[in-house]
Amino acid sequence: MINLVLFGPPGAGKGTQSQKLIEKYQLIHLSTGDLLRAEIAAQTELGLSAKKLMDQGILVPDEVVIGMIRNKIQDNRSAKGFIFDGFPRTVAQAEALDKMLQENGLAISGMIALEVNEAELVKRLLLRGQTSGRPDDQNEELVQKRVQEYNTKTRPVADFYAAQGKFTSINGIGEIEEIFANLCRVIDGWA
Repeated sequence: MINLVLFGPPGAGKGTQSQKLIEKYQLIHLSTGDLLRAEIAAQTELGLSAKKLMDQGILVPDEVVIGMIRNKIQDNRSAKGFIFDGFPRTVAQAEALDKMLQENGLAISGMIALEVNEAELVKRLLLRGQTSGRPDDQNEELVQKRVQEYNTKTRPVADFYAAQGKFTSINGIGEIEEIFANLCRVIDGWA
C-alpha cells in the first residue's frame, strides 16, 4: 500500500500531479480542499464555518480536518493507498495522522514536496483565480497571505517527515510530464 503525502505551497501543482498519480497508482485522493469545498457547496454547518476562515486565508481547525480524513480512510479500507493533498498542514496534524494510521495498521510511505518559488506561486494562483472562480485565488494580498501561512505553519511538517527518513523534495517548476516522471521515480523507489 502506498500512502503518499504530496506537499507544497498553494499553487505548487499538487492538484495536477495528484490526478496523474491517482491514475497510475490507483490511489484514493484525500484533498482537504476538495472535502471542504464539498461541505461549502452543500452549505453544511462545517462548510459555512470553514468558508468564513478560508475567505480570510486562515487554516481550518485540526479536529475538523482530521475527522474528515478519518472518515474517508475508514470508508476506503480496501484501497491500494491514499494520496494526501493539502494534509497534514501542521505538525500536530502530522502526528495525529500517524497515530490514526497506526491505529488502522497503516503508515505514511513518504512525503514528496513540490518546490516552487514565491513569485511563481503568486503568478500561478492569480492566473488560476481568473478561471477557477475561487475567491481565495483572485486577490493578490490574500494569495500572499496564504503563501506566508504555508511558510509559517505548514513548512515545519517537512521537518517532521524528514526526521522519519520519509521526506523527498523535487523541483515543481517545469513541464508537467517531467515533474510527474520525477515523482514516479521517488514512489517506485519505495517498493
